[in-house]
Amino acid sequence: MSDRYRVALLGNGIGQSLSPALHMREARHLGLDYEYRTVDLIDRPDVDLGAELRRLEDAGFDAANVTYPFKQSVLEHVDGLSPTVRRLGSANLVLLRDGHRTAHNTDCTGFRAALEDFLAGRLPRQATTSPGDHLGSVLQIGAGGAGLATASALIDMGFDPIIVHDVVPEAVEALLRRFSSPDRLRSSGGSLDAWLPQVDGVVHVTPVGMAEHPGVAFDVGRLGPDAWVAEVVYRPLETELVRRARARGLATLDGGGMAVGQAVESLRLITGLEPDVARMHAHFNQLVTGGPTTGEG
Repeated sequence: MSDRYRVALLGNGIGQSLSPALHMREARHLGLDYEYRTVDLIDRPDVDLGAELRRLEDAGFDAANVTYPFKQSVLEHVDGLSPTVRRLGSANLVLLRDGHRTAHNTDCTGFRAALEDFLAGRLPRQATTSPGDHLGSVLQIGAGGAGLATASALIDMGFDPIIVHDVVPEAVEALLRRFSSPDRLRSSGGSLDAWLPQVDGVVHVTPVGMAEHPGVAFDVGRLGPDAWVAEVVYRPLETELVRRARARGLATLDGGGMAVGQAVESLRLITGLEPDVARMHAHFNQLVTGGPTTGEG
């Protein structure tokens, strides 16, 4: 097993990503020589992902994390798919090994772990631990690459119904076809405002709210007083959506849990070693609050 790794992050508007620091800090604890670079492609709308991956391979990189908007299109440039990627049709990690590219998805497990922890104190314990139990209704806003991962987690957790909305109707239809759960997984029919007062919770899975894509994707004021809100954007950690939801007194999950969860699984796949989850959460909290990030904390 190697003790030296080079990893890249490909995406748009990723200049403020915490992934490099999060990966490299934990890698040092594991005794590794680990380099993590961001490759921001926001000014290259016609980028050739295949060429980017070849460039990384030629430079000796071992893996590439992939984020918005390339989680689906990157599959056109890989040689193999993990079982999770075959199910989702979306990847956020490509391992580059001996001229062979294998796509993985660590978003799904990262999001599910974070949501289960978040809901544990808000739902009966059995409902968050027993497969098939009814967890209530949920509206998912966003049907892109990350939305495939969150929808899979929502299905497996037992939410019913799961309403999916996106500004691109074709993306919703593609998601519904992939999972083939017509009794539980439904389209919003384009009527976002009509669904907001009806659901028990909302999962937001679009880039709106990122540092490079400011704003809010829906009117929080239309949600019921007992609704919960889960965000996947983590930079900034308190997005405008999170701020507005908390101002209304709604239970709110920020994007930090999913960010750490997917990083843990990515590190495990890249290195074959077992990261310390609690240590990575502590480091993430230091990063987002601007606290000290050196030493053995």
